[in-house]
Amino acid sequence: MGPLEIYRARLAKGVLKADPAQALGVEKLELLANRLVRYAPPVKTDWLAYFTRKRGAVPRGLYIFGGVGSGKTMLMDLFFESIPFAAKRRLHFHQFMAEVHNRIAAARKEVPGDPIPHVAREIANEAKLLCLDEFEVTDIADAMILGRLFEGLFGHGAVIVATSNTPPAELYREGLNRELFLPFIALIEEHMELFALEAAKDYRRDMLAGAELYFAPLDRQAEAGIAELWQRLTRDAPHPPAPCELEIMGRRLRVPLATGHAARFSFADLCEAPLASRDYLRIAQEFGTVFVEAIPLLDRKRRDPARRFVHLIDAFYDKRICLVASAAADPDKLWCGPPDDALAFARTASRLNEMRSADYVARIAARPGGGAMVSRGGGEGVPGDRGGDRQISTRKQRARPEQT
Repeated sequence: MGPLEIYRARLAKGVLKADPAQALGVEKLELLANRLVRYAPPVKTDWLAYFTRKRGAVPRGLYIFGGVGSGKTMLMDLFFESIPFAAKRRLHFHQFMAEVHNRIAAARKEVPGDPIPHVAREIANEAKLLCLDEFEVTDIADAMILGRLFEGLFGHGAVIVATSNTPPAELYREGLNRELFLPFIALIEEHMELFALEAAKDYRRDMLAGAELYFAPLDRQAEAGIAELWQRLTRDAPHPPAPCELEIMGRRLRVPLATGHAARFSFADLCEAPLASRDYLRIAQEFGTVFVEAIPLLDRKRRDPARRFVHLIDAFYDKRICLVASAAADPDKLWCGPPDDALAFARTASRLNEMRSADYVARIAARPGGGAMVSRGGGEGVPGDRGGDRQISTRKQRARPEQT
């Protein structure tokens, strides 16, 4: 079954809802799937064809970009499933880049000169189709090698399909030495068709419309409400929820559960660990909907966790994250310390009340791009934290097996 047939079957079963933009994306993927089935990459033994591509032009890949919740990952998974040959790989972009860096480090010990063309050839020989989900460039180490890497991949006949929140021209927008990155953008536009997926709805947030998003107090009813909402949000995800990690310049921030653009944390995970605003902004870039459970009453004994919580809510509010929370009390009663300090917490309480409202969720869904926007910079570290200058470079799935 091709992508179009699979898509229509899921529409008929009610698994998916009809969406004109997604339907157009499926048609583009159907065309690419047909070309891939007939495509034979040039090989070294056929030396003339290797350079002239007489065995058939390499099919252009597809770069799908659009807002959080528009269905990009669903379309990629549907496409990947439909491709009948084994020489294919589908993985998260940052997972892919972590592997590339490891390969480069190993190649430096064995290959004279620049190891990147060698690594590109290895990868292209292993899979003629690469599907890279959540393509975002935030790390200078990635940015400076992508041009040579992808030039090698395309040169050796690899076909790439990618999803991203960001159009190619906006990648690494304010990054250091971005002028050195611009040839890579031109390479993407030459070898991949660009498709802006402007879905009619953010389907994950549509599932949350009208739902209770803030559960208090912390009792069995709150636990059940959180569990039911998480199950509703993730039941149709292409992969089951699993732990993953965000690598931060040598350390790892553990995400207890994540699937697609939804993540689930406890208050202790986010506010009792030495995290900072940049960590929260990066979480907001990675996930459009975030569950935070077991928020306790806050007072001066929990001054540092309370301060981090303020930064967390500021980051999520500014990036228009859909927050689902369970807490010991309603927002206005979370602070139970001295009244003099309550004023400082008042803005956080106000934002929590707004974020639990149906109007807030509706405004998120109505925004261009439909969800959390890509973070373009840092934020200040939380006073007293050691992590204020951290930068997050890589997200790794821990329990999600790579498909080859």
